[in-house]
Amino acid sequence: MSELSAVYLPELTAGRLLGSWRPDVPALLLVVALGGLYGWGVARVRNRGGSWALARLAAFAGLGLGAIVVATMSGLAVYDRELFWPAAVQNVTLDLLAPLGLALGDPLRLAVEALPEGGAGRLRRVMSGRLVRTLTFPLVSTALVLATELTVYFTPYFATALRVGWLHELMYLHLLAAGCLFVLPVLTRAQALPAWCTHPVRAALVFLDGVLDALPGLVVMTHGTLIAGAWYLHHAPPWSPDVHHDQQTGGGAMLGIAELAALPFLLAVLAQWIRAERAQTVALDRRLDAELAPAAPASEPGPAPGLVRPWWETEKSEVAERVRRQGRDAGQADPYGDL
Repeated sequence: MSELSAVYLPELTAGRLLGSWRPDVPALLLVVALGGLYGWGVARVRNRGGSWALARLAAFAGLGLGAIVVATMSGLAVYDRELFWPAAVQNVTLDLLAPLGLALGDPLRLAVEALPEGGAGRLRRVMSGRLVRTLTFPLVSTALVLATELTVYFTPYFATALRVGWLHELMYLHLLAAGCLFVLPVLTRAQALPAWCTHPVRAALVFLDGVLDALPGLVVMTHGTLIAGAWYLHHAPPWSPDVHHDQQTGGGAMLGIAELAALPFLLAVLAQWIRAERAQTVALDRRLDAELAPAAPASEPGPAPGLVRPWWETEKSEVAERVRRQGRDAGQADPYGDL
């Protein structure tokens, strides 16, 4: 027993969770590649005289790439084969938080602005192609995200990935790609969704997606059968909680992170909606100004209608009254005639 216990990791504490790190070469290469391409795009846009918001760069690097690093190389990755809940947090981070951060950086629009005209045209054709349109169609992409999460936990997929290293890495990529299929088209400024997906429709879809993303966490938390039970029963360290309790903790963490990610996602869509309404208002005002400008010279210049009345009609005096009386008596005659 002493030899067996020697292979166990030390008890997981908050300090060890924050301070334990393990390099993951495939994930690190992915982060470096994505970060390098994004940085190249920003530099190219700025060299052309354009601008790229610092907030988008921070969201892409901090929340997007940062979430990938935390999920695959932090204490979550160190303890994911000892306890279920770190693995659950890993998976939902890759499926929800990382795609949200990447999408807030708007890499699709950046690619269109940074690439040469030929490359930008090819990218637009790919984005408007039948395969991409089908995969990113709102209801299809939502179903793919839900199906991915349920497949991971309720098929041998997850248990096999715990044993096979390359499949574990593929599962990471699978979760990240599934999340990006829904989030990226919704938040990008490039036209990647059907015309009927207006901002009110997108807000409704995000709300629906938030509800559906909560389902896997609820199912995992209340499921009576252990997920990858044979693995975790065999590898559970002496200091770990009951395996059933560990699974309930993981399901609760999945539920909490899903709801946490839904709020900024919805706020981002609402912010885009407000900006779009303001832009339409400004464009409409400019159009009206352009249409009314030519008509201004055609109108006769002069004072306002209330100021063109002659003095004898507005002034209350004996002379004015005499002029008014003479005008009535003379009909169309010039009232100045008798003055």
